[in-house]
Amino acid sequence: MAEALEEANSGLSRTLKDLFAGAVGGVAQVLIGQPFDIVKVRLQTTTQYKGALDGATQILKNEGAAAFYKGTLTPLIGIGACVSVQFGAFNYARRAFEARNASHSPLSAPKPLTYTQYYAAGAFAGVANTLLSSPIEHIRIRLQTQPHGAGRLYAGPLDCIRQLSRSPNIPLGLYRGTAVTLLREAQAYGFWFLTFEYLMQSDVARNKITRKEVPTWKIAFYGGLAGEALWISSYPFDMVKSKMQTDGLKAGEQRYKSMRDAFAQTYRQEGLGGFWRGIGPTLLRALPVSAGTFATVELVMRMIT
Repeated sequence: MAEALEEANSGLSRTLKDLFAGAVGGVAQVLIGQPFDIVKVRLQTTTQYKGALDGATQILKNEGAAAFYKGTLTPLIGIGACVSVQFGAFNYARRAFEARNASHSPLSAPKPLTYTQYYAAGAFAGVANTLLSSPIEHIRIRLQTQPHGAGRLYAGPLDCIRQLSRSPNIPLGLYRGTAVTLLREAQAYGFWFLTFEYLMQSDVARNKITRKEVPTWKIAFYGGLAGEALWISSYPFDMVKSKMQTDGLKAGEQRYKSMRDAFAQTYRQEGLGGFWRGIGPTLLRALPVSAGTFATVELVMRMIT
């Protein structure tokens, strides 16, 4: 009984540490990546810019430097929670796989996780994250793409939530695009965690060191590469998500009837290239954002464990 209680307390403690480290990593992620993200969303949802550099230049010229952090309050709070859930869910699934592997080899050292299991744990983290990320990203995209100045549609995040929730209702308004978000999250975070763990474990094995001995610059570098893998594996889903979450909300104003219709229309009108518009600034953003996230989480975990 005492051993079971101690194990439960230990598991809770590990989970809380995972959640805290993830939240700190999420704040770092937003502060680093928000300027890149607004350019990406504008390129995905409008054709008024020739490219990433032109988009950034026009935003700066017409809306000022503060526009690059338009809609930041929602992701600053929300993405911190999302990254917290991602790392908490990933490590929970990882420990479950470790326990399963140990139960299958009771007389020998437990087998390490396979890369398929790492992908599955990452996909589980993405699925768990969808309930939060879908409305948070919807609100952020609406705020990022609304007209500047007197033509603003939303007074702020709360006003945006209120309008989306009643247009026409919460599932079809605030949570519009959730199906494609679920697909994107599972694929993206499966590859994100898989890539990072593969690179970290390869370094540990190659140099015969412990994980805590991997230098910070390497953690950041591996994290940056994981960010590239995340977006290359999931960008078409993200493209369709952005289109659906900037679409009209009322029946007569909607361009896309469903996720399937959004995929079909994009392919019909823009070809395969239409699913990759804006990938340049996205990959550019992914390097520092993902590097900062993993480096922050690893350093925080080293400090609190």
